[in-house]
Amino acid sequence: MYEKPWLSYREQLDKLKNRGLAVTDEPKALEYIERIGYYRLSGYWHPFRERSELFCPIGNGTPKGKKTKPTSAVLDSFKPGASFAAAVRLYVFDKKLRLLVLDALERIEVALRVDISHMLGKYDPFAYLNPDLLFEGFSKEADSKTGLPRHVDWMKKQATQIARSREDFIKHNKNKYGHPLPIWIACEAWDFNTLSELYDGMRLEDQDAIADKYGIRNGRTLASWLRSLNYLRNVCAHHSRLWNRNVVDQPQKPPKSVVPDFDNAWTRGNEHILARPFLLLCICQKLLSSINPASSWWQRFSELLTEFPENESLGIGWGAFGVSDEWLSWECFAKSRQ
Repeated sequence: MYEKPWLSYREQLDKLKNRGLAVTDEPKALEYIERIGYYRLSGYWHPFRERSELFCPIGNGTPKGKKTKPTSAVLDSFKPGASFAAAVRLYVFDKKLRLLVLDALERIEVALRVDISHMLGKYDPFAYLNPDLLFEGFSKEADSKTGLPRHVDWMKKQATQIARSREDFIKHNKNKYGHPLPIWIACEAWDFNTLSELYDGMRLEDQDAIADKYGIRNGRTLASWLRSLNYLRNVCAHHSRLWNRNVVDQPQKPPKSVVPDFDNAWTRGNEHILARPFLLLCICQKLLSSINPASSWWQRFSELLTEFPENESLGIGWGAFGVSDEWLSWECFAKSRQ
């Protein structure tokens, strides 16, 4: 049973103060709580909370002399120097970051629509409905959970998105020509997830042809990256915290030398960095450098990084964001920062 009581905005602020969070401008702090919400802001002051060191046994049981490993538990109290203003600065940075990432993802999504519709459309305007023109593992082999090919569920999803579309050109083509719509029209109603799933279901040679446009050459690698970017898009589109997000759908390591710029990203010891968003932003830049070589996106991202409210004593550091100095110096990214 949920036992935490409802608290007024003033009570919420007093609760933070009593736990040691410094509040220098109470009217402004109340305004932020009322406008943004205590729970959403809590994700940004969470790193400021103190931790207690614990030692957990390795393996089952706790016999005398059993080896232990250090861990920690988050406490309610805040570290010395923690402030409401610092949490707000981190929130503002994160908001700017999400908007910038959405800008990159929009360009990638639009380009992907063109790539997929042009590639499949040359075979048949309705190739996206034809199992023979797609990868057999996607279009014909039964999924272990549903007993049906993944293509069946995908077709239902894309049809729903077309039916819900209020775009005039979609209505015009449905009224004039009926169903199905050719892929170069239908794809304009699909979201990023639907596009990335269709790319994942394309024949390997078609995937490779599209991946080659982006200097990746390996279609399965690009399919994995697109799944990760769809996860990134969902985080940003739902206004969720991004800066220290634990990336659940991590991008696949490309075959060695297939994407030379990323050969060092998956080296041993980088597991924590792989679970943070910076690598996904590097992937965005890799794709954007082919979509629009003159894009200033990485430059704008680099400038935003200078606003990052780094404060190691409060647990706000580059490591939580996943930034690596080595990655910032990679040739393909360094050029865009000049």
